[in-house]
Amino acid sequence: MARFKTRAPNELLYSLFAFIIVAIAVHTVYVTVVRPRAATVLAEQRAAMQKDPNYVAQRSVYVVLKDWEQESAIILALWAVAVIGYKAWAARGERALLERDLVNVPEGMRILPEDVREYARPLEALPLPDSARLLPRALLVALYRFGATRNVQDVSEAARGVCEGEADRLDSELSMLRYVAWAIPAIGFIGTVRGIGDALGEAHKAVTGDVSGVTAGLGTAFNSTLIALLISIVLMFLLHQLQLAQERLVLDSETYLDQYLIRHMQVR
Repeated sequence: MARFKTRAPNELLYSLFAFIIVAIAVHTVYVTVVRPRAATVLAEQRAAMQKDPNYVAQRSVYVVLKDWEQESAIILALWAVAVIGYKAWAARGERALLERDLVNVPEGMRILPEDVREYARPLEALPLPDSARLLPRALLVALYRFGATRNVQDVSEAARGVCEGEADRLDSELSMLRYVAWAIPAIGFIGTVRGIGDALGEAHKAVTGDVSGVTAGLGTAFNSTLIALLISIVLMFLLHQLQLAQERLVLDSETYLDQYLIRHMQVR
C-alpha cells in the first residue's frame, strides 16, 4: 500500500510549491516592471493630451496588464499550466510502459492458473515509479484474479474495473483545473464591474469636460475582461488536450491487457 500512497503527497507538494513560486515571480515582475512602466506610459499620455487635444493614445501592453485582476488571472493560469505539465509528464511515463512487454508471453503460449506466480514476480519486482502506474497494477490484478477464480471472464472484468477506476481518478483530479479555468473569466468580470463602478464614480467630472476618470475606469473594465478571456481560451485548450491524452492512455491500457495477457489465458 505504501507504493500507492506516494503519488498524491508528491503532487500536492508540487502544486503548492509551484503556486508559491509562480505567485512570487509574477508579483515581482508586476512590482518592478509592469506597474512602473504603466504609470510612466499613462503620465506621458496625459501630458501629450494636455498639449494636443487631438492626440490619440496608443494602447500599451503594460497599461492593459497593470491591474490586480490581470495579475491574479496570470498567476492562476501559470500555476494551472505547471500542474497540467506535471500531469502530462506523468501520463507520458504511463504511456512508456505500453511500449514494453511486461508479461513476456510468447505467441502461442498459454497462461494457466498455476503459472500466475511466475508471471506476477517480474511485475512485483518493478521499481517504485513503475510499479505504482496503471498498467502494472492492472496486470497484477488480472493475474491474481485468474489464479483465484480460474475464470477468464472474471479476469477481464477485474482488469476493466481497474482501468475504469483509474479513469475516474484522473477525471476527479482535473476538477481543480476546471475550477481555475472557470475562475479566471470570473476574475475578469470582477474587474469589469470594478472598472464600471469607478467610471460611474467619476461621471460627475465628465460634465466639466474631464473624462480621464471615466476612460480610466472603462479601460480597467475592458482590459481585465480581455486578458481573462484570452487566458481562459488557452488554458481550456491545454486542459482538453490533457484530458484527451489521459482517456487515450486508459483505452490503450485496456487494449494492452487484452492483447498481451488475457487472450493468452486458458483453463484446463
